[in-house]
Amino acid sequence: MAHLLAELTYEEVAEIVARKPAVAIVPVGSVEPHGPHLPLDTDTTISVTCAVRAADRLEASGVRAVVAPPLPYGVTDYAGGFAGAIGVSAAALTAMLRAIAESLLATGFSHVCFVNNHLEPAHDAAVRASIEGLPAGAASVACPLTRRWGKTLSDEFKRGDCHAGRYETSLVLASGSRERVRASFGELPTLGLSLSDAIRAGKKTFAEIGMTRAYTGAPREATREEGDDLYERLVTMVVTEIRESLDLASPDARR
Repeated sequence: MAHLLAELTYEEVAEIVARKPAVAIVPVGSVEPHGPHLPLDTDTTISVTCAVRAADRLEASGVRAVVAPPLPYGVTDYAGGFAGAIGVSAAALTAMLRAIAESLLATGFSHVCFVNNHLEPAHDAAVRASIEGLPAGAASVACPLTRRWGKTLSDEFKRGDCHAGRYETSLVLASGSRERVRASFGELPTLGLSLSDAIRAGKKTFAEIGMTRAYTGAPREATREEGDDLYERLVTMVVTEIRESLDLASPDARR
């Protein structure tokens, strides 16, 4: 079972970081609407599940790993106008994540990985800005927005019509939070509205895109089995980003 940093004592943390490499995985998400069927913390739930499963895989391979408390707030400009959309500025997000990374490194962790599943471009840019200038290999961002990892995911994800659609609904179903998915997901009509195409076209909000209920895609096609398969791919993303960063780190960080 993955170690949750918040549940450890300071002595237990000291023991973990004393045996390098030791990795801290920080889930990053958002508080924003995900259709009438998924909770506001959907992105955070996905990031936490990815982080826990990635920590388990790392531990099994001999890399000490802990999951830090998630940062559940992000840049949510596209959700403007919907009840429950609680966002922060890009500058505030970058500053907070930078402080978290520096503190974890100062505690003795070899590497900090931010796992981000809130895919708003300005949010992703703010997360990546938080690790700029840190020593080589000290920190990484694992996010499926990059082509390298996006191409490994489902067709709906690749099309961009995946906000609270089959992709995210399947992931929440597989996260152990089945009861948090409202039964209405099986009745929602499929919407073929691509966020990625709309963003490239200059649309700025869900409302402008036509997502009147804050979802797109095919939520009624979601299954737990597909969610577990998607998590396997996302965990591979996280573990690979971490391992490649550790290879860049100094010998002292790897020992």
